[in-house]
Amino acid sequence: VNRVLFPYMLEAATAYAEGIPGPVIDKAAVKFGMPMGPIELLDTVGLDVAAGVGKELAPFLGLQIPAALQTVDAGKRGKKDGQGIYKWENGRAQKPDVPANYDAPADLEDRLILPLLNEAVACLHEGVVADADLLDAGVIFGTGFAPFRGGPIQYIRATGADVLVERLKVLQQRHGERFAPRPGWDDAVLRAPVI
Repeated sequence: VNRVLFPYMLEAATAYAEGIPGPVIDKAAVKFGMPMGPIELLDTVGLDVAAGVGKELAPFLGLQIPAALQTVDAGKRGKKDGQGIYKWENGRAQKPDVPANYDAPADLEDRLILPLLNEAVACLHEGVVADADLLDAGVIFGTGFAPFRGGPIQYIRATGADVLVERLKVLQQRHGERFAPRPGWDDAVLRAPVI
């Protein structure tokens, strides 16, 4: 579950490090159907915990952690300290206002969701999980992935694997190799009828 979730969380952190406001990133994820945005989730889990997971998974997945997010200041680990990316009061994130004229990048939702789908495809292809249904269930119950979408593989089937590969390639050209389609996108299981 961490392996599938990590690229999503890392891309959110990368977008944040690029200057996209946390509330904008969170809104894009919630609009897709996630129960909470990834920036708020980083704070909830703890920036120290997220950094520790990142140090383990980033090299394995060949991904880079933004320099600004590699260290965590004492007393600013997130919700548990009352301060992280967001300030926390009474257990709730106090998200800063975003200027009304701020336009979120058009590809923000894809930047967040497609890395998660890409890693799910790789896990299925590598046999990390026995079948697509178990992968979908694990990601829904383990991460809160938009349940009404049926899980990553069901979402890929409904949207079209070829469509998503093309969107990954566009992101790869625009934002770099971290969006390169992973092996497994040609697997017949991704083209099974949507139930």
